Amino acid sequence: MENDDVLDPAEGPQQRPQSLMLAFFGNHVLEEGDLCVSSGSVIDVLGRVGVGEPAVRSTLTRMVNRGLLSRQREGRRMYFGLTPHARRILEDGHARIWTRGAVDDAWDGTWTLLGFSLPDSWKSRRHDLRSRLTWSGFGPLYSGLWIAPGEVDVTAVVEELDLSDHVKVFRAQAADLTDIDQMIRDTWDLESIAARYTSFDARWTPHLASEADAGSGSGSGSGSGSGSDDDPIGTRLRLVSEWLWTIRTDPRLPARHLPPDWPAGPAQETFRRVAARTEEPARRMARELLDTARAR
Repeated sequence: MENDDVLDPAEGPQQRPQSLMLAFFGNHVLEEGDLCVSSGSVIDVLGRVGVGEPAVRSTLTRMVNRGLLSRQREGRRMYFGLTPHARRILEDGHARIWTRGAVDDAWDGTWTLLGFSLPDSWKSRRHDLRSRLTWSGFGPLYSGLWIAPGEVDVTAVVEELDLSDHVKVFRAQAADLTDIDQMIRDTWDLESIAARYTSFDARWTPHLASEADAGSGSGSGSGSGSGSDDDPIGTRLRLVSEWLWTIRTDPRLPARHLPPDWPAGPAQETFRRVAARTEEPARRMARELLDTARAR
């Protein structure tokens, strides 16, 4: 999940159609091999989270033009699948969610430093580089020197943007005179990152409570933002896309250098509990609902 291909960090929890679209393909296509989904099915599912048909159709076309989706016709219907580029994006997002997680308790003291100097006329490429670095966990130590905790491999980022001649990468450890806590506060907006986690937790915790109430026969009490309990495919799509937006600017800073009440852990627990409860119902609904074909 990188750059503006998936999530704009400024867009807020109500993401644009492209963000929801890739979350949909990540949920229901990524692990199914060369599967394509009809435009009608995509329109149906994204309509459940408030995206209208014209927006879905224009987004599909735009994503084909950007090399994120493939397109093939079967009779009178059009089907869409993932390109290799989109698969790389979604696989990275999948690892970020399910493998690396939101909390780093095992940091070894290593930092990755990346220095770059680009011509003033390269505003677009500078924006792309900064966006990709942000997703990879970097923050601006100084204007042309960015830093990330741990060993971060940025080879693919640098090569894809054709910036090998303009970027230098180092591994380092901070000297004793460096106040790491202060450096982190100066480099990253901790309040903003924490607010995303707190907001996510507040939106989705009521969903768990509503399911508990339903199980005890005391009513549904669905929380705002959690979606309808009888629409697991829409609920899970909203859940995953909101979680990706939440972690978008979190570099997974070392836990020992964060405030003791850092909200990433509780928010991640809420995400994973709702994800576990919606996974199988969403898959069953997808099997019944989605019109699919194998890519040619």
